[in-house]
Amino acid sequence: MENQTIKNAIQINVENAIQEDIGSGDITAALISANKNADALVITRESGIACGSAWVDEVFRQVAPDVKIEWQVNDGDALLSGDALFKLSGSARGILTAERCALNFYQTLSGTATTSRHYADLVAHTAVKLLDTRKTLPGLRIAQKYAVKCGGCHNHRIGLYDAFLIKENHIMACGSIKDAVTSAHKIAPGKPVEVEVESIDEFKEALAAEADIIMLDNFPIEDLLYCVDANKGKAKLEASGGITPKTLVPIAETGVDYISIGALTKDCKALDLSMRITL
Repeated sequence: MENQTIKNAIQINVENAIQEDIGSGDITAALISANKNADALVITRESGIACGSAWVDEVFRQVAPDVKIEWQVNDGDALLSGDALFKLSGSARGILTAERCALNFYQTLSGTATTSRHYADLVAHTAVKLLDTRKTLPGLRIAQKYAVKCGGCHNHRIGLYDAFLIKENHIMACGSIKDAVTSAHKIAPGKPVEVEVESIDEFKEALAAEADIIMLDNFPIEDLLYCVDANKGKAKLEASGGITPKTLVPIAETGVDYISIGALTKDCKALDLSMRITL
C-alpha cells in the first residue's frame, strides 16, 4: 500500500470516529476547567504487538492539538503486560475527550498485529507468505491491512479493483476457467489474475489457462503436494479455506507460495489497554 493511501484512510477513519463518539461535544469533560492541564500514561495490560500510532496521533491532532504525545514504543514492537505505550501532557479536557477514540484504534490494530505475528511465527521456518483477506472490519480495511504487515504477514488484494479473483460463480457466468482468465487479461492487462479452484481437474484447467495465481480451496495435504509438484513454478499457488493454527504448519510445509487467512483480521482480539491520568 502506498503511504498516501494510508494517510487518507487515517484521516477518514479518525473523522468518522470523532463524529460517532464526540458528536456535538463532550459534555462530561466540560465539567473540568478549560485551563486545567494534566499528564497521562497509557499502558498495555497484556502482551502483544504494538500498532496504530499514526491513528492516535491523528485523533489528538483533530481533537486536542495542544496535547503533547511522547511515544514509548514503535509500531511492530513486541509488548509485555505493563509496558508503557505513550505519555500525554496538556489540556485535561482534550486528553479525556480524545481518549476513547485513540484507544479504540490502538487496541484494535494492536490486536490485529498480534494475531498476525502469532501466525507468522508458526511458519517462520518455511518460505510461505501469509496473506490477509477482505474479511476486515467495515471502514477499517486499510488500517487492518497495515496492522497485518506490522505483525509480519502480507496483504492480499485491497479490494475488488486492484486484482482479479475468479471464483465459482464468475466461472459459471463466463463459461469456463479459460474464458474467464482470457477476458481478465484483456479487460485489465497487467492486473494479477487469480483463480479459485476446488479440485485437481480445475487446478489443471487454471494452469493451462495461464492464471497468475491459483487458489487451492480446502485442498487436503496430498492434493496440495500434487499441485506443487505439477505446477513446477508456472503459477503462484495459494492455499485457502478454514486455516487454523493447527492446520497451518502442515500446509505451509507443502511448498505452496501463499496461505490466505481470514482470521488475521476478522477474529482478532483487541489488546487490553489502560490510561492513567494525573491532574
